[in-house]
Amino acid sequence: MSPTRGALVTGAAVTVAAAAVLTVVVWPEGSGSHPSRDAASPSGTSASAAAPSPSRSYPLSSAPSTIPAVREHTAARGPGWQPGEESTVVIAKGSEVLADEAQLLARELNIHYRGAEEAREGDVELALGAKDQGPAESYTLTVRDRKVRITGPDESGVFYGTRTLKQSLKADKTVPEGVVNDRPDRPQRGLNLDIARKHYSAEWIEDRIREMGDLKLNQLGLHFSDDQAFRIESKTHPEVVSDEALTQDEVRRIVGLANSLHIEVVPEIDSPGHLGAVLRAHPDLQLRNTQGRESRGSIDISKPGAAKLIDELLDEYTDLFPGKFWHLGADEYQALMVRDPAASYPQLQRAAEQKHGSGATIEDLATGWLNDRAAVVEPKGRTAKAWNDGLFRDSKVVADKNIEIEYWTGKEIGARPPQEYLAAGYKMLNLNDEFLYYVLGEPNEFVYPTGKRIYEQWTPMVLRGTEPVAARYSSQILGGRFAVWGDLPNAQTVQQVADGIRMPLVATSQKLWDPRKPELTWDQFQDLAARTGSAG
Repeated sequence: MSPTRGALVTGAAVTVAAAAVLTVVVWPEGSGSHPSRDAASPSGTSASAAAPSPSRSYPLSSAPSTIPAVREHTAARGPGWQPGEESTVVIAKGSEVLADEAQLLARELNIHYRGAEEAREGDVELALGAKDQGPAESYTLTVRDRKVRITGPDESGVFYGTRTLKQSLKADKTVPEGVVNDRPDRPQRGLNLDIARKHYSAEWIEDRIREMGDLKLNQLGLHFSDDQAFRIESKTHPEVVSDEALTQDEVRRIVGLANSLHIEVVPEIDSPGHLGAVLRAHPDLQLRNTQGRESRGSIDISKPGAAKLIDELLDEYTDLFPGKFWHLGADEYQALMVRDPAASYPQLQRAAEQKHGSGATIEDLATGWLNDRAAVVEPKGRTAKAWNDGLFRDSKVVADKNIEIEYWTGKEIGARPPQEYLAAGYKMLNLNDEFLYYVLGEPNEFVYPTGKRIYEQWTPMVLRGTEPVAARYSSQILGGRFAVWGDLPNAQTVQQVADGIRMPLVATSQKLWDPRKPELTWDQFQDLAARTGSAG
């Protein structure tokens, strides 16, 4: 047996019935009737003992049929595993933290959960290994002696092993004999959902979370505040909340489901732009130019009340979302999207010089705003994130290097290529709008992305356009998210959105788990998605 790269294969794993081969014993001509069971053979043993007894022979197994494909499978000969009447799920002694994963799998397979007991023939055993067993989120799945054992250095890895088992059973009715060693290529893999411009029910979001869990995705971004609406109940500032909004209890339910499937919810309150819904309730903080015209969705960051309002919201929602990340937005501040920002917004220019000294610009003031908001969430154990166009070239004030940059576009005025951020030492996440932006209504020359194009042309290294950045930056690129934006919210129903994003998200999951060129064609991959249940 030799390890092989985990191919995206469509061949079914071998079942006992299909693989059984009967060994036939042929006696020489002229021997008369068959010897009796007790007749002596020349060697002194009975003929029945000398002849091979009928037995089953199995071809070498193939890798499990899963999306994303397993990275490595050591083939073996054997019947594989499928649940029987006496099959149960157990956890190894000392692995009691895996009880939730074990009980979920038992429910999905419609078999019993026995707790921390010794595995018997026909069982699935989950076990937590040593931290140095492998990289984070990795797992080993072993099928041998009509049992399955799934181990990993952390709970997430073991959970992903159960997803491989579940998909293999769905596709082929069995889990093939052998050993899977599997791990993700990138630590952050997910879906970004704009629930501000278009309202989605808690149930709809939960359905997407369940799909994400089976695809081994681990991050759901929720952009819940924008010019159109503010979509989560607020206890501190109820005046900013839109009529259609998620309650905080619904959010807790969403976060709880996500956590159970090893998915982190990343909240986003975008500022100092995209705040139209908040500013309708606080018009005194609305940014205006020298002619008194409102700057769409932009808060006047020269006013002390602006920081106070946003920080109070950040404090409230940081408690509601207990994960490691907070997205601060920072993109498309209208004051910086005019020809002469200082002339149009002299109050911002004065504030920049007062805070950051002579020669400071409105870009410095905006960068300082971003750093100040990061300073609100970081003491609570959160890593701040920001969109790439919220950081500026040659500014006097430098954005905090701990902020993770989410790169989505290189089309804006003064666009900076991703290499500039990487060379400066920033870590980045890939949301390349060329491949990963599903913008409702397809405005501004956007077109709905296809799974085929993602599958065949995109990798996490392709941050802008269609060309990858240099390989030396690979460790700084943490992963990516497929993004749904509601620019024209009525262009599609929620069901059309769910159907439209399904295969692009499936393809994204494959390339984030293993960015190497897939071995299946796109048509074969679609067929596999249908067989595993990934295609809906």
